[in-house]
Amino acid sequence: MQTTTPPFRADMVGSLLRTAPLKDARAKREKGAITPAQLKSVEDEEIRKIIKKQEEVGLQLATDGEFRRSWWHFDFFWHLTGCERVVLDHGIQFHGIQTKPESLKVTAKLDFPADHPMLEHFKFVAANTKLAPKMTIPSPAVMHFRGGRNAISKQAYPDMGAYFDDLAKLYGKAIKAFYAAGCRYLQLDDTVWAYLCSKEQLAEARARGEDADKLAGIYAKIINTALKEKPADMT
Repeated sequence: MQTTTPPFRADMVGSLLRTAPLKDARAKREKGAITPAQLKSVEDEEIRKIIKKQEEVGLQLATDGEFRRSWWHFDFFWHLTGCERVVLDHGIQFHGIQTKPESLKVTAKLDFPADHPMLEHFKFVAANTKLAPKMTIPSPAVMHFRGGRNAISKQAYPDMGAYFDDLAKLYGKAIKAFYAAGCRYLQLDDTVWAYLCSKEQLAEARARGEDADKLAGIYAKIINTALKEKPADMT
């Protein structure tokens, strides 16, 4: 018997290779050669095409391929209340290539804003497919792990316990907001659990001043607290 509700046996993470027209438009936008509206027009068209492709190959779900994002994680974080984009001296090495020198900084109390742009990103997918629209966002563990205490304002959060509490509340609010937008399949992308199995990554976390042995418990509590806000018919 075929499964009609997510998760499906044939699934995918959701991030797809960017198309040539999309990469070209994004490069032009960075140079100021086209407007934000013109970039969005290209994104809309390329997303419609990739949704059609997912329908043609027989998937039961569709995503926008994360075509509107420059990063799989930062774009979500940068639009949170209390979080800002920062430019670093250098990026990180990934498969021999140095990424853009960008990261995040928590500068004020965290919250999930009602006008977060990814709510509209989801609605666009839902309006353009007959399949189950799937939304992907980074896990709360990702927000903390990469920068740790050094990326969090001590004025905003002198106590890290308050930061973790607000992070859980933020994600609970995000879950409810996506549900209200019609989302019934929300994925929390999380690379951190693999990092917690890496001696090198744990050593780097300790060098940043983290109690690496406690991180798994902290992250599990945040995620489980946020998931308490998930309605029964949401995966």
